[in-house]
Amino acid sequence: MAYSNNSPAGRTVEGIIGDLPGLVAVAVVDANSGMSLASHSNSPALNPDTAAAYNTEVVKQKQKAMSALKLGSEKIEDILISLTNQTHLIKLADNGSKFIYLVVNSRDTNLAIAREVLRSHVYNLN
Repeated sequence: MAYSNNSPAGRTVEGIIGDLPGLVAVAVVDANSGMSLASHSNSPALNPDTAAAYNTEVVKQKQKAMSALKLGSEKIEDILISLTNQTHLIKLADNGSKFIYLVVNSRDTNLAIAREVLRSHVYNLN
């Protein structure tokens, strides 16, 4: 566990773990620097802090694409990446300064529930 429940990010990670105890990993990430503010992994093979940095680039590239397409009135709510056995979700805070990165087993977790859990916790980060 790499979080302190004294910070908003730590409380967010703790809340998501409580709502999705079977998650693979979760991190709260600073969207500008890519630094993980709080994280947790139930899998020794997945380091959410490393994933946070790479997924920051995913967010930035999508924002650049939206700008190139002149989608100024649109904003990213979440990004879904479906792998063979895992679902990776990136949920941005309303102000875009932070995001939650979540990894779940796609066979064990309902996507709609995972998205709702993130939606209910992202507001703690604004």
